[in-house]
Amino acid sequence: MPGPKSIHFNNCIEGGFIGVDFDLNEDLSPYLNEDPNIFKEKYRPVFQEKRPDKSKVAAGLACGAIWTVCYKLKKGDVVLCPDGTGDYYIGEIDSNYFYINDKVLPHRRKVLWRKTPVRRSDMSQPLQYSSGSVLTTCDLTKYKEEIDELIKGEEKNVIISNDTSIQNASEFALERHLEDFLVKNWGKTILGQKYDIYSIDGEIVGQQFPSDTGPIDILALSKDKKTFLVVELKKGRVSDNVVGQIQRYMGFVKQDLAEIEQEVKGVIIGFDDDIRIQRALSVTQNIEFYKYRVDFNLYQ
Repeated sequence: MPGPKSIHFNNCIEGGFIGVDFDLNEDLSPYLNEDPNIFKEKYRPVFQEKRPDKSKVAAGLACGAIWTVCYKLKKGDVVLCPDGTGDYYIGEIDSNYFYINDKVLPHRRKVLWRKTPVRRSDMSQPLQYSSGSVLTTCDLTKYKEEIDELIKGEEKNVIISNDTSIQNASEFALERHLEDFLVKNWGKTILGQKYDIYSIDGEIVGQQFPSDTGPIDILALSKDKKTFLVVELKKGRVSDNVVGQIQRYMGFVKQDLAEIEQEVKGVIIGFDDDIRIQRALSVTQNIEFYKYRVDFNLYQ
């Protein structure tokens, strides 16, 4: 996202770059390395000093976005950039990080942009949701095959629903849309009775929330603001290695997001479990397991 609501989109396309700002007016090279926490420890206090109205979480997200654009992305990686009207321009990273003082988005990477954009309406519904994130950066790696097809101009077969109320579970399309289904219908679930999907400044950012060990499927906060909830979704039988995965995410939330008085809980959602995960969860605190069910019926 090139600035709020893609305000600097034309600069990026015409100048052949992507970039970020966040009021950090200095060369960041000395603090860009494999460990994003080193960068975060250095610049989160700087960001909060410059923008005292922003929370600890917002400062951490800003630092994470800067580190991603300036270091994590490698030459040859593909980026999608929204133009603010429904089109996404696709480009390839073509340089390492460089800093240009007194310019918009001064922390930059050169990009080779494709001439023809991709329309949001041509994307599958899950890719539309993920690419519509209000965060500066979001990871779309799991949609690589679809993005490759869009670049090649191949037609996609997309299931479209006109139902604006709670969707029938058959719209999972063989469980592929579990995450988006759950987010869309969050308020009608047992979890939605106690928790809200995490938001910042009124914008929902809790779907595919970035962490230093990978994106969290859903991050929620209790309505009384006392408890964070990490939700990990598995579209099938769940193995016991998911316990370690969700614990890593919970550790990130506890150390980087939660205040001292806030606790962190976890929920694993899967189609089925087995004795191994039952044993693992029996000695694990603050993590629950929920099953989901897909119903498909024909009526005459």
